[in-house]
Amino acid sequence: MKCSEIMEVIRETFPEDKALSWDHVGLLCGDEDQEVSKILVAVDVTEEIVESAVVKGCDMIISHHPMIFSPLYSVNAKDHTGRKLLKLIRNNICCFAMHTNYDTVRMAKLAGELLGLSDMEELCEDGIGVIGNLKDTAAGLCEKVKHTFGLSQVIFYGNTSTRIDKVAIVPGSGKSTIREALSKGAQVLITGDIGHHDGLDAKEMGLSIIDAGHYGVEQIFVKDMGEYLAERVPGVEVLKEAVRIPYSII
Repeated sequence: MKCSEIMEVIRETFPEDKALSWDHVGLLCGDEDQEVSKILVAVDVTEEIVESAVVKGCDMIISHHPMIFSPLYSVNAKDHTGRKLLKLIRNNICCFAMHTNYDTVRMAKLAGELLGLSDMEELCEDGIGVIGNLKDTAAGLCEKVKHTFGLSQVIFYGNTSTRIDKVAIVPGSGKSTIREALSKGAQVLITGDIGHHDGLDAKEMGLSIIDAGHYGVEQIFVKDMGEYLAERVPGVEVLKEAVRIPYSII
């Protein structure tokens, strides 16, 4: 199956025009006419992931986060992005990113479904995030988030005994949605990348925060897209990169 055909399968559900204007999605490296027999699905395209794709004989990496985000003015082995690009090109591996087009169509809704939110609706006009109903205590929701997404811990801002019935979810980095969550009646926002002052401000405004880390919720991309592709690209082997939290707390 050609790379271009696989891209069309993805675009049927996750068209690139659903991505936010600042994003960089689509085919970032490779030849769309290349034949693909094995795909590796991952969250990030690290040097370790590139090496894994090479060792496993993959012809294509499909990632959530774009490998190329800022402008490149040279490609050489002295730079980590350059090294990845050179290895991908030398090994005929295409690299395709689906970032906020996946977020706006699927990511938050899937996270909400996994947590058991009901009556979900979009949190923001651009499609980022959802808000829905879920009765629990803040402490109970923290445990549910850890169990659902396989996390050993989360960071919590607020009172753990707070009773909640409305929850907002913004996978990845969601501090810019704090006021939107408040305006729509959420008692808790589940997201990542919350800074010290963001967390304190939200708490004082009456919104508890569960910071699951940028990766904590977004890792669901791997399983979800792996299953999506396995059903729709017959004859192509789809490998799901093992989920690893990319940092250690010591």
